[in-house]
Amino acid sequence: SGNGIAMAANKIAGVRAAVAYDVTSARLARAHNDANVLCIGERLTGAEVAREALDAWLAAGFDGGRHQARIAKLDALGNSG
Repeated sequence: SGNGIAMAANKIAGVRAAVAYDVTSARLARAHNDANVLCIGERLTGAEVAREALDAWLAAGFDGGRHQARIAKLDALGNSG
């Protein structure tokens, strides 16, 4: 599903890993959560959708603005897992 690798990746300082299942979830992971690692589960996402999701994630930028406060809160928590 991508969840296990996301959990492991998020234990590394500075990593904001997100699970994506489609183009929209991948794009929003970057735009709203500034994800710097994308996790895509093989069992739930076909190869073509995974490629499209990756392309969308790579092309997206962080929107900042109202989403920046969330990132600041995450940064304040650190990697405590």
